[in-house]
Amino acid sequence: MRISSAVMVSAVSFCALLQGQQQPAMSRAPHTPYYIDPVALNVGLLLPEPPATDSPTTRAELAELHRIQDARTPEQIAQAKADDAEEDIFVYKSILGPGFTPEALPLTAALGAHVKNEESVVGGIIKRSFQRPRPYQIDSSLHPVCPAKSQNDSYPSGHSLSGYLEAFTLAELLPARRTEILARADEYAHNRTVCGVHYPSDVEASRRVAYAVMGYLLATPKFQHDLEESRHELESKLSSQCPQCGATPTKATGQ
Repeated sequence: MRISSAVMVSAVSFCALLQGQQQPAMSRAPHTPYYIDPVALNVGLLLPEPPATDSPTTRAELAELHRIQDARTPEQIAQAKADDAEEDIFVYKSILGPGFTPEALPLTAALGAHVKNEESVVGGIIKRSFQRPRPYQIDSSLHPVCPAKSQNDSYPSGHSLSGYLEAFTLAELLPARRTEILARADEYAHNRTVCGVHYPSDVEASRRVAYAVMGYLLATPKFQHDLEESRHELESKLSSQCPQCGATPTKATGQ
């Protein structure tokens, strides 16, 4: 089953959420939406409040982060740091091969950049709404191996949201590789806990938001146009370098 058949069901419910939320100010300037209307897509209403700092759930999550911290290997740390540094669609070159680069695929690069921008729009709104402290701000015995931030912006995880949105986009473009792409998205999201900068519930919230946002995007003509442009590019360029990547043939007009 392609991602579209799953998330379009979500879009019917999610796009009816029309009431905006007032957001406390944060230091980072808001991004300008490219595809979405953040008032129509108020995904903050879809999420529960993050667990309270002194709740049993947060204590259990902190214990899990200590378990991950104590068990992480040098190889896991290196991969988590690499994923922290690369927050774009080309993190999936590990699945699609060395030819999957922004230089070779400028239209796909532009599509990925726009998707990343929408993550910043949606994720920024939700982060400003909930203002959850980072785990290392609560527990000083946690030692992040990725850059730490001083803002209370843990919920949801921006990297995880970006990773899932880019993965869902690629799954639409390359459905033959969707299983591997989505598995890599889960690994990318999990690495936020390996970094020690997010709670597991931050990551799960990102996955939930990503399905809502993707449902909205798939109903947007502008996104569909850019998706088709990227599909043409992948057919003409990536397929010659990566025959097993399974670029979807373009549908003929009227079919």
